[in-house]
Amino acid sequence: MATGTLTQALARGSLFAGELGTMARNLYGPRVRMGNWNEDVYLEEELMKDFLAKRDKGQLLIQRNRRLKENLLRQMQLSVSEDGYVHYGDKVMLVNPDHPEIEAHLFLGGDLSLCMTPDEMQVHLSDDLEVPCGLSASQTKIPVGRNTFTILCAAGEVIGQVLRYGQNFRLGIAGGFEGRMLYLSSDHRTLMRSSKRSWLQEVYLTDEDSYLNCWQAAFPDPQLRLEYEGFPIPANAKILINHCHTNRGLVAHRHLFLRTYFGKEAEVAAHTYLDSHRVEKPKNHWMLVTGNPRKDSSTMLDRPEPPAEDTRALEQVAGPGAQ
Repeated sequence: MATGTLTQALARGSLFAGELGTMARNLYGPRVRMGNWNEDVYLEEELMKDFLAKRDKGQLLIQRNRRLKENLLRQMQLSVSEDGYVHYGDKVMLVNPDHPEIEAHLFLGGDLSLCMTPDEMQVHLSDDLEVPCGLSASQTKIPVGRNTFTILCAAGEVIGQVLRYGQNFRLGIAGGFEGRMLYLSSDHRTLMRSSKRSWLQEVYLTDEDSYLNCWQAAFPDPQLRLEYEGFPIPANAKILINHCHTNRGLVAHRHLFLRTYFGKEAEVAAHTYLDSHRVEKPKNHWMLVTGNPRKDSSTMLDRPEPPAEDTRALEQVAGPGAQ
């Protein structure tokens, strides 16, 4: 009994001494020569050398994050349409026009532009774009790296040729980077792959060149859709953008919010919404917005509205009397 009690007392004493040593090691810095002070000094020097080496090479997390943000938010110049139509090779913005959302009380208002949205965790870990890359609809109207798309050829068309209804095309985006192009793609919904909020067909960006990148434009009025087949697509006009492989329309869900690296934005998916008259709803409408030739505005959305016909007639009538 005495031997067991003595052994327990010695064990408790050694445990208490270990706890005191741990507390002392945590309370005092490496400058206090206590414990493994020499190893702590060398460890701090190695950590400082590693930090300075990464800073000189630009590999720090904050430096990578800053470079990616600068590329995505870099100011871009949209193509100016001289004949009023959209051409292969033009740089445009894909904008969902403003419309009231009847099916929900909370939604994002205004014109929404299609934007690339990298994963929030990947943004903090890398200064490059990870594929597949997500998409969202943002309220920004300024052409930047993350919302400026290039209309690309799909079947041997010539750059500069007019884009027509029913003709295949691809939409590429560089995201402000040089020498890299990601393509707007989609595929059938599966149990493992779908949109984040609506669970519908996902739309994403990838660097693989395939038939999943092909899209077609259609006239919004179904009664005139066949008549407009093969006609040039006017710039800054409402159109439907359908995926060739799945025949689903590009849609902006204004009532489904996404928490992104750039704030609260709306979800984008591939699904065709029809009303009671079998007509596509405004959430499926898009515009290929081009640049404004004036220097005081960047896009045609900033152009002031022309006066109405009745207002113009009144100004002409009141002109001579005013003189």
